[in-house]
Amino acid sequence: MPEAGGAAVPVPDDAAAVAGAAAVDLSARGLRGLVARVADLLEDAGVPSPRVDAEALVAWSLGLPRLEWVRLPAAGPVVDDAAAPAFLAELAEVVERRRAREPLQRIVGSTVFRHVTVRVLDDVFVPRPETEVVAQVAVDEAARLAAGRAGTGAPGPLVVDLCCGSGVIGISVDVEVPGARVVAVDASEAAVRATAANAAAVGSGTQRTLVGDVRDDALLAEFDGTVDVVVSNPPYIPPDAVPRDPEVRDHDPDLALYGGGTDGLEVPRAVVRAATRLLVPGGLFVMEHAEVQAAAVRAAVTGTGGFTDVRTVDDLTGRARAVVARRTAGTNQTNPRTATTDGVGDWAP
Repeated sequence: MPEAGGAAVPVPDDAAAVAGAAAVDLSARGLRGLVARVADLLEDAGVPSPRVDAEALVAWSLGLPRLEWVRLPAAGPVVDDAAAPAFLAELAEVVERRRAREPLQRIVGSTVFRHVTVRVLDDVFVPRPETEVVAQVAVDEAARLAAGRAGTGAPGPLVVDLCCGSGVIGISVDVEVPGARVVAVDASEAAVRATAANAAAVGSGTQRTLVGDVRDDALLAEFDGTVDVVVSNPPYIPPDAVPRDPEVRDHDPDLALYGGGTDGLEVPRAVVRAATRLLVPGGLFVMEHAEVQAAAVRAAVTGTGGFTDVRTVDDLTGRARAVVARRTAGTNQTNPRTATTDGVGDWAP
């Protein structure tokens, strides 16, 4: 292949729309033009972040985790003659999938959440950046408790992640807070498999993952009154509020989206009840919700009579994103310190 500047390879027919020409330069300079062309196609299809997605799709088609322009060869092709047709054909396929509004994370098979990269499976909710704020509250509380117990011989903080989905919240706590003990629960067996696989892949050392429905008042009963942090990103969309974004509406599982009841808060209210039962006095509760549900969720938490300092926290876009509250002493709390359950009891408090 000729050197950069005049390098060009034939473009397969199915990639012509992507390349925008009968031949394409696959030097670093040519790839910049290709990214720009892909970004234009994605923008025309209404994709919210066309340039970012274009770079991600080109990188994935090249077999790279990301496009680091300074690391690409200054001269000559990035893709050789033999590999170029397959690269362009694969790029054309994934661009068309993204133009059809299939989520980028599902196309490339993974996403980054805080400090970890996790797999994204077809039957599990795609983690989203706004949930990182929810995870941060849980991480900060667990870290505070772990620091306070260091050197005392006391066990590390016990954190329960309800409706765990792909597991990113509990995994973040486990990875970022040495000594934390995490139990993750979801009603979906697929979500539990995904969480367990993601935890193993990132080296999450203490997490235990269980199948369970948060609406079951006996869920994790052996931990009643012993949990330091309960965190959750439950399904909360009302039945008549179909998501506008095709990436969510057409690709995320209904079980992970719709919270039940006329207001979408049947499952979130069950999470509140579970948190009331599970938390120690002084334990922290944090749960994600929709912006328009902030007042209703605060009322649900306050209405238990078991929490103080009930407040709403915003996400990075300034939208009301989660409720945070502190458990007070009260009824419905037990202290079964010796109970065990499969996959959890080897470090049950």
